[in-house]
Order: sequence, then structure tokens, then C-alpha cells
Amino acid sequence: MSPGRPTPGHPDGATAPHGYVVEGDKEALLKRMRRIEGQARGIEKMIAEDRYCIDILTQISAISTALEAVAFRILDDHVNHCVRRALASGDDVVAAEKSRELLEAVHRFVRAR
Repeated sequence: MSPGRPTPGHPDGATAPHGYVVEGDKEALLKRMRRIEGQARGIEKMIAEDRYCIDILTQISAISTALEAVAFRILDDHVNHCVRRALASGDDVVAAEKSRELLEAVHRFVRAR
């Protein structure tokens, strides 16, 4: 697991890893992203081959759904890892910062719909 940025309020005051508490979660997300990348390449090929518009739109919809699932998983990890740690730290500044980050991310995610 790669180190994250310094995390105020972390027990040792040093660097804490970001999300993906279970390494299998990270690998599963990477596997999903590779599948999505393959789907995107497939759409590129479909366009190059002048495939039927509805077929292309169906594949674009599938990618959107897959990316949304990845985003929800990462959001879930962020809440259950980063935000929870910040709240448990007892540092009001850190907790407020993580809460603000979370709300901004949710707003961006909702606006994208």
C-alpha cells in the first residue's frame, strides 16, 4: 500500500494511507478500471467502424454505470476511512476539513448527473 499525504490527527502525526483499507479492494477497483478502459477502446473501435448509433450509446451508458459504481465505492471508502479517522482524531480543524471535502465531492458527483 502506498503512503498518503501527512494526516494531522493521525496517531503518530505522520503519513496515513488513503482508503482501500483492504488491499483486495484496491485490486478489485483496478480490475474494474481496466475493464472500463477496454470498454472505452471498444467504443472507439465501434465509432471507427461506423457501428449503429444505438449500439454505441448502449456501450457509453454501460461505461457510465460502471464508472458510477467505482465512484460510489471510492466515496464509501473515503467516508469509512479518511472521514472517520478525521472525526475520531478529536481535531476539530481536521474533522471540518474532511467534512468539507466530502460535501464538495458529493456536490460534484450530484452535479455530474
